[in-house]
Amino acid sequence: MSVAPAEVDLPRSEENPVSDKPWVTIVWNDPVNLMSYVTYVFQKVFGYPKKKATRLMLDVHHKGKAVVAAGAREAMEHNVEILHGYGLWATVCQDG
Repeated sequence: MSVAPAEVDLPRSEENPVSDKPWVTIVWNDPVNLMSYVTYVFQKVFGYPKKKATRLMLDVHHKGKAVVAAGAREAMEHNVEILHGYGLWATVCQDG
């Protein structure tokens, strides 16, 4: 007597998302805010030194967006609320 192999349904990653990937705050380019203002906001909100804030602002300006922070989802959502208060266009997504 032969036994047929059992079929096993493996969970798909879309159905059971389990990830260690951090969440990120992304700032998007806009036609309204001056580059100097965006640099100032990054320094004020995140405490970044001027050199790092300027580099991130240039990424926003030239690449259209920049990841400005990474961490727990709640913290990134809080960052977005603060950035919106400064008039910047920011979103949260899971890294990757």
